[in-house]
Amino acid sequence: MTRLRGGAVTAVVVTCTVAGSILIAGCRDIAPPEGGGSAGSAVSTTGDGRAVNPLDNPDGTKPGLGAITSTADRAKARSLIEKVATKGRGPKTGYERDKFGYAWTDSAPGGIPFAHNGCDSRNDLLKRDGEKVRFRAGSDCVVASMTLRDPYTGKTIQWTKSRATTVQIDHVMPLSYDWQMGAARWTKGKREDIANDPLNLIPVDGPTNGAKSDAGPATWLPPNKRIRCSYAVRFAQVSLKYDLPVTTADKRMMLTQCGG
Repeated sequence: MTRLRGGAVTAVVVTCTVAGSILIAGCRDIAPPEGGGSAGSAVSTTGDGRAVNPLDNPDGTKPGLGAITSTADRAKARSLIEKVATKGRGPKTGYERDKFGYAWTDSAPGGIPFAHNGCDSRNDLLKRDGEKVRFRAGSDCVVASMTLRDPYTGKTIQWTKSRATTVQIDHVMPLSYDWQMGAARWTKGKREDIANDPLNLIPVDGPTNGAKSDAGPATWLPPNKRIRCSYAVRFAQVSLKYDLPVTTADKRMMLTQCGG
């Protein structure tokens, strides 16, 4: 569970929701859906809008997750993924979301982009990726409504704050996964960094994020097939930045998505 923070208004944002029930952090793996989207709030779309190819967005400050389509870029993607180290996934013993700090804090200590700018990291990401963004009256931080081109489903979502959970912020490399791959031994400050780093965060369709849970790429991939190589690259970028290995099966799947 994560909290959406902004001014005097506080809402609860559920990170894992399936069929209307609430699953707290550590919820079980769920098979990837064949499709995605929030009923009544999304329509099929084509193209990536303002989304940027992750190879051209190494710090995650540019919008979205654009598709990687050219032969040359797919070769670059495989070269990047090859650098990722592998090891077995460790136990989840001791994992709690709070071990990664208060959700969407603006005070992550490691010099990550957008930190200490007076706006919590969730709203930073909504502003980064949203189109036609409107703010709550009197605020230049709290997003009240926007249009999101969801990379995971390929649909366009008309989002409003009154239906907050229809868009959730995905940790591309899930925090529980991070914990099992080495973050359990980190300082709390470093865990706060990866939990709020825009490189590791993408606003996406809420139910699709819930279906992902804490799965790695071998278990879950975005339903939108044209974005899967980009997703693998972003997973690799986070892995390399934070010196976190992935499982052998996850790395193999990541390479496969980019033609390896």
